[in-house]
Amino acid sequence: MEQGILLSAENEIDFMVHGIFPYQFFGHTVWITTTHVCVLIVFLLILGFALAANRAMKHATEVPTGFQNVVELIVEKLDGMVDSTMGKNAAPFRNYIGTVFIFILISNISGLFGLRAPTADYGTTLPLGLLTFTIIHFNKFKYQKVSGVVKGLCSPWVFWAPINIIGDVAVPISLSLRLFANVLSGTVMMALIYGLLGKIALVWPAALHVYFDLFSGAIQTYVFCMLTMTYISDARTTD
Repeated sequence: MEQGILLSAENEIDFMVHGIFPYQFFGHTVWITTTHVCVLIVFLLILGFALAANRAMKHATEVPTGFQNVVELIVEKLDGMVDSTMGKNAAPFRNYIGTVFIFILISNISGLFGLRAPTADYGTTLPLGLLTFTIIHFNKFKYQKVSGVVKGLCSPWVFWAPINIIGDVAVPISLSLRLFANVLSGTVMMALIYGLLGKIALVWPAALHVYFDLFSGAIQTYVFCMLTMTYISDARTTD
């Protein structure tokens, strides 16, 4: 299956997930898809930036200039976002929230560079939701104990427990679907525009890319992280 990782194939715009090459895994055929490759590209970009930032901070000056200024600004803004939302609970989660924020943001805006956004694949957003779900319940059992968790499930009445359980289970699904659906909708919209207009769509779709990839991508990144911080803060709250 000969498909590229860019948003084009055989001179046609193509926003679907495609298999690039297969391999055998315990007797089953598993495909490496465009999403895997795009995630790897995003990972390498973040890793490269992290290594450059580490090198810059090792030679940091008291008055920051150039790249050091950029690194300190990013860290300051991310830490400020976490501190303002989580308050006293912020310290243990600055690195996690910052990493997730950067990964989702770079993934969302990768369409500006001709890649298919990894977050337009539910196989990317669901693990992010499940990871958040795990952290939420780890902290809930750690700080509220089993008795507090059971009490919360039975609030305000015991027969309300099934509804509260469904609400808890729905957290990773709603987090992942919200991010996935919003990014995918922008991807589909751009596919329709390029597919219908063809060569006429030369310059002006750039404005739509700014909205769907940059503006909407940044908003969805912020929403995912904000909900994550809120859920974790609630889990660490004891009566």
